[in-house]
Order: sequence, then C-alpha cells, then structure tokens
Amino acid sequence: MKKFIVLCIATTFVLLNASAESAGWQITTKSKNNYNGVTVANGRIGMVSGKDIFSVSDIVLNGVFDKEHTEGVSRVVRGPIFTNLDISIDGLKVNDDNIKDWTQTLNMKKAHISTSFNFKNKVKIEYSIMALRNLPYMGTIVVDIIPLENIVFSATNITTFPEELKNANSKFKVLRDAEAIMPICVSEAESRTQMHKLATCSAFLFDGESVEVASDIKNESMSFTKELKKGEKFRFALIGSNTSSRDFLDAKSEAERMTVFAMRSKLSDIIDGHTAKWDELWEGDIEIEGNLEDQLDVRLALYNLYSFSREGTRLSVAPMGLSTATGYNGHVFWDTEIWMYPPMLLLNQPIAKSFIDYRTDRLPKALQRAQIFGYKGAMYPWESDDSGEEATPTWCLTGTFEHHITADVGIAFWNYYSVTKDKEWLKDEGYKVLKSVADFWVSRVIKNDDGSYSIKNVIGANEFAPNVDDNAFTNGSAKVVLQYAVKAAKELGLKANPQWNIIADNIKFNYMPSGAIREHATYNGEIIKQADVNLLAFPLELITDKKQILRDLEYYEPKIYEDGPAMGSSILSILYSRLGNKKKAYELFKESYIPNKRPPFGVLSESAFSNNPYFATGAGGMLQAVISGFGGLYITDKGIQQRQTVLPKEWKSFKIKGVGPEKKTYTIK
Repeated sequence: MKKFIVLCIATTFVLLNASAESAGWQITTKSKNNYNGVTVANGRIGMVSGKDIFSVSDIVLNGVFDKEHTEGVSRVVRGPIFTNLDISIDGLKVNDDNIKDWTQTLNMKKAHISTSFNFKNKVKIEYSIMALRNLPYMGTIVVDIIPLENIVFSATNITTFPEELKNANSKFKVLRDAEAIMPICVSEAESRTQMHKLATCSAFLFDGESVEVASDIKNESMSFTKELKKGEKFRFALIGSNTSSRDFLDAKSEAERMTVFAMRSKLSDIIDGHTAKWDELWEGDIEIEGNLEDQLDVRLALYNLYSFSREGTRLSVAPMGLSTATGYNGHVFWDTEIWMYPPMLLLNQPIAKSFIDYRTDRLPKALQRAQIFGYKGAMYPWESDDSGEEATPTWCLTGTFEHHITADVGIAFWNYYSVTKDKEWLKDEGYKVLKSVADFWVSRVIKNDDGSYSIKNVIGANEFAPNVDDNAFTNGSAKVVLQYAVKAAKELGLKANPQWNIIADNIKFNYMPSGAIREHATYNGEIIKQADVNLLAFPLELITDKKQILRDLEYYEPKIYEDGPAMGSSILSILYSRLGNKKKAYELFKESYIPNKRPPFGVLSESAFSNNPYFATGAGGMLQAVISGFGGLYITDKGIQQRQTVLPKEWKSFKIKGVGPEKKTYTIK
C-alpha cells in the first residue's frame, strides 16, 4: 500500500443542492422502480445515471466509432468508466441495502444529477454528477459529507471498462513538480477492433486541506480515509477525463494534462465555470406560465438537445444523443436536419452551425457516393458515422434508397443562411454543398413524356413503403432544395443551373380521388410509419392552402402507425396550430411525447411501446410544436418571422427567449 499527500486548493463550501432553485428546473424522484437513467452530457461525453449509489452506467464518446462487431457496421464507442466510488463509514461499506431516504434530482439549470441519502443516522451524504461544460472531455462527482456524529470516512475508486473494450489496463502514477505531489489513476484500452485508443485519467480533489491518498496496485484502486467530527462538513470530488485517438495523437498524455489542470484548480472555479456555460445556453429558453408539468417536459427536451450538442466541434447529434451507444449505433440521420436542428437554429446558432459543419466536412465522401451509384453532385448517406460513408447495415434498404436525406441537408444549409445572413460562410462553404445537392437531384430525376419529372425507386419518410416512385416527401424536399440552390446562387451573384428551376417547377405529385396528396405513386390507403405527405405543409411549406392542409391532415392522421416514432404527432400539432385549432394542436402536442415518457425523470423513448431513451429526435419534434406551432415562429428567406400564434387554454402565457442572432424574446399571451 502506497500513500501520497495531495496538495489541495482551498475553496468555499457551496451545497450543490441549494433550495434556491426556481420551479420548472428540477425533477425529483424517491423511487427506483422502472428506473431509466438520465444523461448529463457536454456535447463530447455523455454520462448516464444509475439508481445504485454513485452509479454511472455508461460514458458515451461523441464522434468516436468502431465496428459493432467484426462483420457489422460502425457503432459509437463507450469509454472507460472512472466513476466507481465505494464509501465506508466506520469500516462498514455503504450500499443500497443499508441506506434510507434515497432521493435523486435532475437539476436542468445547472446540468447535474444529485443524489442524497442517510446512513444509519450517522451521516448524510449528497453527491452530484456532471459532465463539465467548461472542460469538454471531463466529468466529475462532487460529494458532500455531513456527519451527524463523529465518524471515520473512507472512499475508494477504480476504473472499469465496458466489455467490448480490448487490452484494458490501469496504473497509478505520481506526478510531481516543485509545489505538488499529484497521485492519478491512468487507464487505457482499445476499441472493439482496435480502431481507436482510449484513455481515462482520474484523481481526487479536496476542499481546503491536504488529504492522504493511497493506491493499491493489486486491487487497482485508490483511496483515502479521514476522521470527521459531528457537524464538520467535508467535500471532495472525483474528477476524470476521457480521451481518444480520434481527437488526440497522444490521448493518454492529454488525459493526464486535463486531470492535472483540474487538480491545480479550485473546485469551486471548476463548478462555477460549468454553471456559467450553462447560463449562456439557457439564454435560449422556453418559459411556460401556468402549467408546471408542461414546463418541465419542454425544458427537459431542450436540456437534452443542449447536452448532446456543442458549438465549435463540427459534430452532429444522433437520434439517441449521448444517452446510449446502441441506439441506431450513434449514427447521424435526417433526425438532425429536420427534427433537432430547427430548434437549435432558432435558439443557438453556434450549435446549429456545428451540425452543418459536420456535413460540410463530409462533402467529399458524399461526392464520392454519388459517383458510386452513377449520379452527379453529392449524395449523403442515410446513416452517417465519423467517416461520412454509408453506415446503414447492408441488409437494410434505407441505406441504399432513402435519398431524401440529401435534400434535407441542403435545406438545413439554406435555413442557416436565412437566419444568420452570413454571406462569407455561404460563399466559402454553404454554396458548395447546396450546388452539389442540387446537381444530384438533376441527375436523379427522370423526365416523363408530359414534361414532368419523377424520382423513382426510393424509400420516403414512410419506411413501410420501400422502392416506390414519386414519394411525396422525397419529391417535395428535392423541389425545395432546388429552389434554395437558385436563391443561393442569386445571393452570391452567380448563374444558377437553369435545370434547377425547370425541375423544381415540374416535379410530379400524385393525388387521391379525395383530393389528398398521394403518399407515393401506388399508395392506396395503407398504414404508414410516420408523417410524410403532411411534411409538405411543414416544414417544407409547399402546401399553404388551408383546405389542402386540412384535407391531407384528415386523411393521413388515422393512417399513422400507433407504434411509429413520436415526430408525426408533432407535425400534425404544428399544422393544426397553423389552422387555428388550438384544442387539436395541444392534444397532438401532448400525444407527441406523453406516451413516450419513461420513469422516473420523463426521458423520452422512440415510440409509445419501446424503451430506448433518450430519443432526442422526439424532443426536437415536440419543441418545434411549441416554437413553430404555438409560437408561430418560422424560418423564412427574410429571417425569423412570427405568424399566427396559438395559446393553449392550459397555459396562461409563454415566452420563447433568445431567438435568432438578436436574441429576441417572443411573448404569447
């Protein structure tokens, strides 16, 4: 057993669970039944909470991929877990069987999940887990000990590894300089097929005094013991970094440097820096007066989108965000551009830019993919990983035929320009993508004898109908992005390809005998997976006639599969808001997520009958129902505009704050 003295930096004791929080920011549970963890994340790493003491079930690394297995496609990587604290009081290990008054709270404003409990009337323990927003590759557990009598307190920590990691090992190092002795635990591993090296470095931090830290090489643990007197509050933290060779040539050394930085900082400064970053994020917020339940639900959706994304990273966000490595393998779909991107574009343009930067960086692969299939321009993959190549399993037809993703990407690019009016970006990056996307559709369409244009052999948003012709949403999104490419060329004083306008003006749509738009050329009333035709009215805004909107709504609403993804009801809610039917709009808003809520925090699953939280795509849909439905905010060529608003009778009023580059506030009463 080796012991070291840690040089500690004095700091003020601040209880993280202070009761001064305003309503609408915290969700608390006292039950572990049917427990679904909530994620604390910072756009780089996601830490998923557990019901057991100090439990973190997963640490998910954004943008780091390896194969799911040797014969499979890519999957996002889980990192080593440095948060495996064991504590003892007077020599007795504290566990779930000998504590009482267990309570866990998600604090969305400060982005941490806090747990408190009592142990044998001897001590009250409170701890908070956070993925540090100011230190993007780091997370921490901050522990507050409140003795109710004199006790001897011990804490031990080890690093554990997900089963798929290879060649895992941990060792202890003592870093020394002229002023400090810093014992750290350094762990390394390799991803499934050794595509990436992973590193984790952890250490204890203390408030106000030196504490002796011991390492046990045999048990691969580090620990400390301290005598505490009754009423003597004691705080310490376990802090760790998670890095990979995806981002660093020498991931291990960088992990060590990050931890050293934290060890030589004040704990209060670290926490304050984290909180300050979240205060900046919450400048974009939705405040609902008169309905606390809806306020918490809406804010939880926004909290998760902020958590899973990060400005300046040139990374996108997957359907399950950073809540799991297995949900769609962490791949990026249309879920980003159509569902999660619009709320971020309205409320936080730097984060939105990171999403489109991700697509800009992968344009060369999209150009290559178009050539592979005999087309021109850029053809984006249905599922995208870090490489930008198609990442859909080969047996799944969507990866080969769901081509509307290419239009969805281009639409997101034009919308970014519409909101920001950043002409330099449009010139240097945006137009390259828009032109390449438009060129793809010119090569993809087929001219009919009557002069119209068809898009054949596709899978649309309704994935229950593979290999169909003239899918409504595919044709509609292609039409819109061709129009946007023309507008982009005009903005830059360039000559647009005449075919862009010709095809956009003549792309084919089919109709049912009732006058409703036909979902594809041979559609005949079958159940559909999710909204498709209705997307023509929003977000595409190709259909503006209220009678046609209602006709399509009434036809397709009963056709949507009851176990389909949640976003369909969000779109229907927005359209009923546009029609002024606030009762129906609110009902569908609730329908878009209430069946998907899972205990104890209300994290969203993909559908009413699945259990795979957190479904960030659904969060994006329900937020659009509030912002663009009830709030009437739309992205137009002239920027963000407010149209008809709807105030649900269940709310007294609501505000949408921090909208657009000017950070405007819209109040709906």
